[in-house]
Amino acid sequence: MGRPKPLLDLYGETFLDRLIERFHGICVPIMVVLGYEADRIRSGIRNARGVEFVVNPAPERGMLSSLQCGLASLPADADAVLFTPADLPSIERSTIAAVAASGSAEITIPRYGGRNGHPVRISRGIVAELLALPEDAQARDVLHRHRGQTLFLDVDDPGILHDVDTPADYEALIAGSGVRA
Repeated sequence: MGRPKPLLDLYGETFLDRLIERFHGICVPIMVVLGYEADRIRSGIRNARGVEFVVNPAPERGMLSSLQCGLASLPADADAVLFTPADLPSIERSTIAAVAASGSAEITIPRYGGRNGHPVRISRGIVAELLALPEDAQARDVLHRHRGQTLFLDVDDPGILHDVDTPADYEALIAGSGVRA
């Protein structure tokens, strides 16, 4: 992208501020894992209430390493966790609430138009499996292994699919293609 995606602006707020606000009151604590440009991102956040920051000392290892850093920092009494990358700023609060309240499934994955998205909810038992993955693995390795214990939650929220990976993706988002305010 050429600049930190968590600090990109959408409707007058950063991607990360937008996600924090949407998770606020649903997930406690809200944990944000920072990697590249951690200080710049932390200082660019306008609303850090209820947020615990975790710094990934090896972000070059990829997304799994950031997920593992966050999972390793979970409170001992957390029975489940929701996770999403910061480049999905259009996820609706109602979707987050529905995934969080999805019950006792080992894994809950929201689905829109037959496609899986974020945030993903995992039970405490799945956390241990994700933490045990080697560096060259991916989180989906564990998710696929538990497909029979997964609830696919149909939602009316295209934001679960709209990640922003390139400048063209960002321009399309700003232009409003399929995004709700």
